[in-house]
Amino acid sequence: MAVQVGIRGEKKFVVSEEMLASRVGSGLVNVFATPSMIAAIENTAAMSVQPELEEGKTTVGISINVSHVAATPLGMEVRVETELTEAASNGRVMTFKVTCYDEAGLIGEGTHQRAVVDRARFESKAAAKLSQKKAD
Repeated sequence: MAVQVGIRGEKKFVVSEEMLASRVGSGLVNVFATPSMIAAIENTAAMSVQPELEEGKTTVGISINVSHVAATPLGMEVRVETELTEAASNGRVMTFKVTCYDEAGLIGEGTHQRAVVDRARFESKAAAKLSQKKAD
């Protein structure tokens, strides 16, 4: 079954200390970190399409291009919105328009792509890399 363009996702949360740039290592300031924003975008997009996928399938992030245009302080609510704008004809790659807001307005926007994978096969291939590690 092909996933239909137009699926929307939304996630709301309050910025916690664990999400601050000073805590995640992306900077020294006590504001909502870009990596935390990206994780929220990926989660929102993934969860929006997961119910439409076949049993055993999931999505993995393969590309993200976002601008983080405004700082958000600790304790302020953030809203992430995603919209599936394109699905490859083979159903494997999905493109999302993404926007993020805090209580004062726009804080981030861009695009995100996810690929549909067989979860067990994907995790197995990743684990197999352990046996391919090169000695130091």
